Amino acid sequence: MWHYVFLYFSPLKFEAVTHHLQKAGLLQRLIMAARRLSSLLSRSFTSASSFSKGRPSSVSRGIGKYSTAAAAVEDPITPSVTVDYTKLLINGQFVDAASGKTFPTLDPRSGDVIAHVAEGDAEDVNRAVAAARKAFDEGPWPKMTAYVNIPCFTCYLVVLIWNVKGFKFSVLLKFCLSVQERSRVLFRFADLIEKHNDELAALETWDNGKPFEQSAKIEIPMLARFFRYYAGYADKIHGLTVPADGQYHVQTLHEPIGVAGQIIPWNFPLLMFAWKVAPALACGNTIVLKTAEQTPLSALYAAQLLYEAGLPPGALNVVSGFGPTAGAAVASHMDIDKVAFTGSTDTGKIVLELAAKSNLKTVTLELGGKSPFIVCEDADVDKAVELAHFALFFNQGQCCCAGSRTFVHERVYDEFIEKAKARAAKRVVGDPFKGGVEQGPQIDSDQFEKILKYIDYGIKGGATLETGGERFGSKGYYIQPTVFSNVKDDMRIAKDEIFGPVQTVLKYKELDEVIKRANNSRYGLAAGVFTQNIDTANTLTRALRVGSVWINCFDVFDASIPFGGYKMSGNGREKGIYGLKNYLQVKAVVTPLKNPAWL
Repeated sequence: MWHYVFLYFSPLKFEAVTHHLQKAGLLQRLIMAARRLSSLLSRSFTSASSFSKGRPSSVSRGIGKYSTAAAAVEDPITPSVTVDYTKLLINGQFVDAASGKTFPTLDPRSGDVIAHVAEGDAEDVNRAVAAARKAFDEGPWPKMTAYVNIPCFTCYLVVLIWNVKGFKFSVLLKFCLSVQERSRVLFRFADLIEKHNDELAALETWDNGKPFEQSAKIEIPMLARFFRYYAGYADKIHGLTVPADGQYHVQTLHEPIGVAGQIIPWNFPLLMFAWKVAPALACGNTIVLKTAEQTPLSALYAAQLLYEAGLPPGALNVVSGFGPTAGAAVASHMDIDKVAFTGSTDTGKIVLELAAKSNLKTVTLELGGKSPFIVCEDADVDKAVELAHFALFFNQGQCCCAGSRTFVHERVYDEFIEKAKARAAKRVVGDPFKGGVEQGPQIDSDQFEKILKYIDYGIKGGATLETGGERFGSKGYYIQPTVFSNVKDDMRIAKDEIFGPVQTVLKYKELDEVIKRANNSRYGLAAGVFTQNIDTANTLTRALRVGSVWINCFDVFDASIPFGGYKMSGNGREKGIYGLKNYLQVKAVVTPLKNPAWL
């Protein structure tokens, strides 16, 4: 910002400076930057009150806020947003699928069609990859400086002192700010996310079924947070100078990997968009993104905002379509350098196989889970019930790291069951656009039927159905919050990922016992521990074979915290500094030194 300080101390009058800035298109940018700085300062002073037990206040408030009986599902509320983007986004332009085909995206509240979306297939992936490859090899994105350029003070002094005839100051500013650096584009996109918060949230809820309050107050602000986080990293990606044996200068370069193929799921469409797109762009890569066929709308809207922020053509391409066609084409494409996938373990195996059989592209996988939530004998039962309820039922239970195996110590087991049953019965189920609703519908009929099937497995397998277990209402894909007690480790509801509002509660006696049982799973994504004993917490933290352990909290997903799994929950880590490594190559450069003064 030094160039604006120079303007202040120059002989130019304030009105003239304002005029030049306005002509250069910079006055509005300065105003926006000042507002953003004010907002950031305000947030920093209120951060202590904005978080409770590691969760954003909007989440922690939501845990205990709604304590009324489940509301009847009425006719769906009409969202206050229009669907403007339904085509494929290739090379910065919205285009029809090569085949001309479309598919319907459905409202899970009713099963009605929201819109018909272009159905991309292998040919469309080819077009998107060609655009991304050209943008990487020939376009400006990987060649942009990662930091914000400022006008040359010397040039300004020349203009000011010698008053070059016919030279306009605004021309100088435009020239000096002509390069749209990567960090600035990402920061501008974050500003646009905040500007369009409610539209993005409405599309997310309409297409997915999650509560609007969750989308608008938690997930969209997190989307902006992720892009600001990685925008800040764009100019901090660098290699090392390495000492070597002999007279050599050795350095490492961290280079963008190239064209990244990304396949995102339907349970958190925009957050998964952020987890993948933000670090890839910050590193200078270009992208072909395949959305989930159940939820294509919000990513198309967000991608359009990225181009509005200044992303050059071809840097991000979005193909909507189905897994066996568009998804398989991304995973197997010979000109894609890296694939990142979030979804089921079974599909992850297919993605890994296709990548290996094509060009051995690197693969990051974030897959399924069956996470233990361990309630220790010293727990405050009321608090443990509330947190365990949140850990399982959040997002309709459609969360890969949901605390779906609730292990409760035998000393507090009976009390826990009664209170967990009562809490589930009070959970507010209804139209996600209605204020106060905690649980909306499941994503679609397939997931709806799968969950009901697993509830039937639990009943037939000998578990005790404490509450719920049936469809809620007669329209849409709503399911009653369900709690099972007397669950055994070998039951299907204790082994398989249900991905729905079904809490399974198991009893344990000893700490060593619960460690062994918690680890006895093919998954290893996350775990929760509820205890007042720091020694117990430390023991469990190190013993559990999972990628994340939350102590007396759950689902804390800040941009800085890495996330990923052990075993069949995937490989690689997303978020934080670890997320950058997925999109960088390391190159060693060795140069001989002649008569060096030192080594």
